[in-house]
Amino acid sequence: MTKKILITGGTGFIGYHLAKKCLKLNWKVTSLSSNRPKKIRKLKKVKYLIADISSKKKLKNKIKINFDYVVNLAGYVDHSRKLKTIKSHYNGCKNISSLFINSKIKKFIQIGSSIENGKINSPQIENNTPNRKIFSAYGEAKLLSSNFLLDLNKKYNFPVTILRLYLIYGPYQDPNRVIPITILNSIFNKKFDCSDGRQSRDFLYIDDLVDGIIKILIKEDNLSGEIINLGSGKPTKIKKIIKNVVNLVGSGKPIFGKVRFRKDEINKLYPNLNKAKKLINWAPKTDLNLGLKKTISFYKKNKYFFKI
Repeated sequence: MTKKILITGGTGFIGYHLAKKCLKLNWKVTSLSSNRPKKIRKLKKVKYLIADISSKKKLKNKIKINFDYVVNLAGYVDHSRKLKTIKSHYNGCKNISSLFINSKIKKFIQIGSSIENGKINSPQIENNTPNRKIFSAYGEAKLLSSNFLLDLNKKYNFPVTILRLYLIYGPYQDPNRVIPITILNSIFNKKFDCSDGRQSRDFLYIDDLVDGIIKILIKEDNLSGEIINLGSGKPTKIKKIIKNVVNLVGSGKPIFGKVRFRKDEINKLYPNLNKAKKLINWAPKTDLNLGLKKTISFYKKNKYFFKI
């Protein structure tokens, strides 16, 4: 039978790519978001539902059918407003998951963050100490969500798998992250402020992430209660990334040292991927240089759809 999947946050960057892949598998795809999709990320065969996930009553009125799978990508993108961030990510997660406690759902994937692992040394393993110190509202909301879902798993055998993502990049991403910001500024040959770039981060190409999500969804074992890191496993200094983009584009004027580090800044951040390899036979396939070339090619063709 045709699989039915609900993607909350389905109008966003990751949601768009996941929905597109699910359509190729001939699944019925429903997106639930607070806003309608941007024209460039709208897919014809996706059913788009609009609702505020922080309101449980409104969600009940919107979700009328049973789903085989739910992938929760929803949440407020701007993390500068603490209360709104926690409300959308944590309350939203509770509301979405609670709707499916008594359903016959096969898989519920919670998209978490590497920030949940705290300041443990890299390569980071999947840490689940509930009371550790988290330095951002976003990280706090994600950790609260994970602990809530794991509690549902223990009490009701809720089939949740939590993914802790590192930095995801690729075509169709909004210019609110370092790689698309750098690419677009370089394409338009602009000056742009950066940190000194000494911090190292882990970058995973979007296709590899979607591949990992699909592997979990179709795996016969439900991986219930598991936390899995997904990243490249290879840290790269931010300064090197920016210089590589400028060189590949052939223009752009980064000004290093203008942006201050955040208080919660971690110098080197990347995951241990042993669990992903063991449980879902997953490993990233896209080399960073190739991923950057593909991403740059997309933005060159679609540069006027994105404001910087």
